Amino acid sequence: MTEPTILATSGGWSRGSRYQLTYGPLLHLALELSGVDGRRPKVCHIGTAGGDQQFWLAAEDEAARLAGVEASHLNLFPMPNVDDIEAHLLDQDVIWVNGGSVANLLAVWRVHGLDEIFPRVWQAGVVLGGVSAGSLCWHIGGTTDSYGPDLRPVTNGLAMLPYSNGVHYDSEKQRRPLFQKLIADGTLPAGYATDDGVGLLYRGTIFVEALTEVPDRGAYFVEPTGDGTATETALPVRLLPSPS
Repeated sequence: MTEPTILATSGGWSRGSRYQLTYGPLLHLALELSGVDGRRPKVCHIGTAGGDQQFWLAAEDEAARLAGVEASHLNLFPMPNVDDIEAHLLDQDVIWVNGGSVANLLAVWRVHGLDEIFPRVWQAGVVLGGVSAGSLCWHIGGTTDSYGPDLRPVTNGLAMLPYSNGVHYDSEKQRRPLFQKLIADGTLPAGYATDDGVGLLYRGTIFVEALTEVPDRGAYFVEPTGDGTATETALPVRLLPSPS
């Protein structure tokens, strides 16, 4: 059984030259972390944060086919598309959660009991991963545009990881200062942030390393100083190879 593993990212998907989506290095890393050998890995894509848009499901299926993956989806709109959500998720090797509204995602997940299901799936050794909202959700909270263009805190994540999380740290100008402010004033606990294209690997609740699919992108640990400010420390980041 794989040790409880989370890959929380600001990346994962790539644009193909012939296809809308392809699995990028971070998604390929998630497959590798599952330890599957001798068969096609089973990956469940979850698009709750984007409202389970059908056109996106088709692009994901095509990307999975190109990657040699057996793909499925957990859709919750207008109703769950599987009879037993927990059994379906436990049957996967990797679960990848896409971006969108993390506030809506958390609300809908709780309606369907996923806040209780996911910790059991994680402990069973299914690799959990995702991008943006699919990164924030595993943590205590972070910053979100779920409520409008002005970012606001979200503090009701699943808290499987006892840290805050900052996504799109280099590409959206409100992200870095607000994340630091919220940690400084105690709204959020200390946590980890990622530039676009960067992921955070956790084993259990322990941060292991930061990885990037884009050169010269960063990851950071932000913690309160005790005097009403926060300090940011750049972390070593390992560049992942492009999929062959």
